[in-house]
This record gives sequence, structure tokens and C-alpha cells, in this order.
Amino acid sequence: MLSRRASEDSHGQNSSYFLGWQDYEKNPYHLIRNPTGIIQMGLAENQLSFDLLKSWLQRNPDIVAMKQDGVSVFKELALFQDYHGLPALKIELVEFMSKIRGNGVNFVPENLVLTAGATLANEIMMFCLADPGDAFILPTPYYPGFDRDLKWRTGVEIVPMHCSSSNGFRITSSALKQAYKKAQKLNLKVKGVLVTNPSNPLGITMTRTELNHLIDFAIEKNIHIISDEIYSGTVFDPPKFVSVMEVVNERTNSVNNIRNRIHIIYSLSKDLGVPGFRVGMIYSNNEMVVDAATKMSSFGLVSSQTQHLVANVLKDKKFTFNYIEETQRRLKRRMEMLVCGLRNAGIQCLKSNAGLFCWVDMRHLLSSATFEAEKKLWMMILCHVGLNISPGSSCHCSEPGWFRVCFANMSEATLKVAMRRMKAFIDSTVSVVNENGCTYEQSVNAERESIAKWVN
Repeated sequence: MLSRRASEDSHGQNSSYFLGWQDYEKNPYHLIRNPTGIIQMGLAENQLSFDLLKSWLQRNPDIVAMKQDGVSVFKELALFQDYHGLPALKIELVEFMSKIRGNGVNFVPENLVLTAGATLANEIMMFCLADPGDAFILPTPYYPGFDRDLKWRTGVEIVPMHCSSSNGFRITSSALKQAYKKAQKLNLKVKGVLVTNPSNPLGITMTRTELNHLIDFAIEKNIHIISDEIYSGTVFDPPKFVSVMEVVNERTNSVNNIRNRIHIIYSLSKDLGVPGFRVGMIYSNNEMVVDAATKMSSFGLVSSQTQHLVANVLKDKKFTFNYIEETQRRLKRRMEMLVCGLRNAGIQCLKSNAGLFCWVDMRHLLSSATFEAEKKLWMMILCHVGLNISPGSSCHCSEPGWFRVCFANMSEATLKVAMRRMKAFIDSTVSVVNENGCTYEQSVNAERESIAKWVN
């Protein structure tokens, strides 16, 4: 009796990315109440600077009380607001976006569309640029939620562009062309390329070479570029973040109206650490896209109260930019803790300079170079080690044995517990292999009972 969309299993909820969350929610770790529970390392959430935000709110009680210059603005905020958003917020947002990008791009509020988070922003762009059955190319590995966000309600298809560990998973012109040929063989009309920069899950910023590859490809094929830049303020090490819009503005020979086919997705969920506020946005120089996206945003607006609060936070320039700098310092320290802890367990990571996670290489722990072996290792780490991490297969990585591990959604103490668990798991596995000469898979079976003891 339900619609096909409601009854079909096309949401992507059966991905290991979401299944790991479900297991975590049944048995969440707590230092006192549940010390043997699962530690959530699959959530890319920035909880490192809440103390700074709480301090600002305590110093500005009138803003929280919906007052402006001592006068209540409750009525104005509580009554209907149109879907264009509060002008004050849009002005502050474009200044904030420009500052994060080193003022390399000049944004104007007229080209900004507010949405309830980046999830909706990405979906709206699919509705604006593609018809059901059309396709977007995405470089792999990519954020697992895109299978839901881009496809589920829009009917748009994703064509993976497989990147390789041999060059650090960088985008190449040949990989772009191969993905386009694959789409043609599948009779799919490619409407554009969507990238995350900095990358989720790689934790790296895109190079100017990669960005120029994208621009050249979009010009050649007459297609769009969507750049999801929600991690642009998390860059804690060189090279600095460069937006695709900055690169295209530097090119004097760009043709085929390419500037009107480049669109940016942004939100405050990662950089400001407020995903619950649902403040997302689309930025485009294309008037038709801005007009259509603004109309579609009426299905997912940001509350006026939230807009008022965020506009006043961003208006305090000294606070916001000190906040970003301090958060970047804390992210770097936390990343180094994770990398050091994994290195002590004999596990290496892709060198990262941004984001809330590391791309971790566990290929040497697989019983065979297959995704089935990757799944077995993931299940062991989830169910017996008690760590929820995201397997590379959920990110459509073409090489088994890579995992995304988040580090900014927990305390230092919890991260240390996670690293002790991982080291104990690796040490016990190596010990069994050395003593018995058995394979990794055999050692896993032999260690199931003893694992519970050292987790305790």
C-alpha cells in the first residue's frame, strides 16, 4: 500500500557505514556506565571546541534571549520568514567563507542559498542540474552518505571514478576520462562531477593540478562541477585550502561559460562544530540555479532563531577567527594522537592535513586481498575490539583494506582507550600467528574468547 520509494530498499541504510552506527547505538561506550562498549569512530563530528562556543554564549546572553541592542526581537523571529533567509546572516556567511579561503574568492550574498544542512544542499543541486537517470561522476573513495543524499529521492546515478593508493588517491585526467567512458557504456548522461575538498574520507586538500584537471574536463564535456567544501576551515597543515572557484577565477582563458557551471556546497557543521543547527548553503554564479535552489529550499529552511544566533556569532570577527585557528590547532594535535597510537600498533595512515578523520591502511591485516576479508576484519574490530570504524568498501574504495577512522568526536581519554584496544588486538593476533604459525583468519577465531578479557 506504500509508494515504491517508501517500500524499496534504496536508501542505502544497509551499508556497513550505517550498520556500524546501529551496533554502536545498541552498546555505546561510557567510561563508567559501559566501559566495554563500542567506541564511536565512524562519526565525523567536531567536538573539540565546544568550550569556546559555550564561553561566547555565556558572554552574550542577550543573543540567546533573542534580544538585539537590549530589545526583544522574539516576535520578528517567531513570525513567518521567507525562504531567502535573513540578510544579516547571508552577509556574515559570505565574509566568513572568504576569510577561510584566505580572501582568494570574493563571495556576494545574492548568490547564496540557505538550506537545512549540506545534505539538503547536495540533494537540491541534483534536482537543479540533473533529471532522473542522469549521472554525476564522483572520485573514490567518497563519503558513504552520498549514495543516499544524491540518489535516493532524485533518481540520479553515481558513476565512481576510481582513484589509486599508488598516487595517494589523487584525481587524474585519465581517471576522469575512464569514468566518463564507463558512463557512456551504461547509456548514462553525465551532468557533472562532484568532489569533496578537503576530501572526506581522505582528509587531504586538493591540489591546483587536480582542480585544473576538473576544470579542463568540465569545459571539454560541457558539464558542471559541484565542490563540497564543508571541511574548508579544518585545514591544520600545509598545503593550504584552495577552492575550485579561486582557481577558475585565475584562469583568463576559461571558455564555455564555465564559471556559471561551478557550484559550492558549504555548511557550519564541521568548521564551527554545530551540525544540529542545520546551517547549510549553496553558492553559485548561475542565476537560474540560485533562483531554482532558493525555491526548493522552502522544503528545508533554517529556523529564524538559528539564523539570528549564528549571524551574531559570525559578526564577532575576533571570536570566530580565533575559534577557527584554535580548532585547527586542536585538530592537528588530535590527529597526531591517532596517527601515533596506530603507528604503535603497526598501522600506517595516509598523510592528511585536514578533516576530522584519517584514512587508515590495514591491508596487511587482511587474510586475503578481498573485500570479503575486509568485511571480516571490520566485523572483528566492531564486535570484538569495540571500535566502530568505516570500511573502505562503504566509501566505494577500489582497494580492500582501507578504513576511515574519526578522531574529533570524543575526548582524549576515550581516544587513548581506543588506541589501547587496537594495539592489544594487533599484539594478540601477531602473538598467535608467531606461536602457532596459523593464518590471520585462524588467529581471529582462536582469539575470540580472549579478546573479551583484554577489552575489560
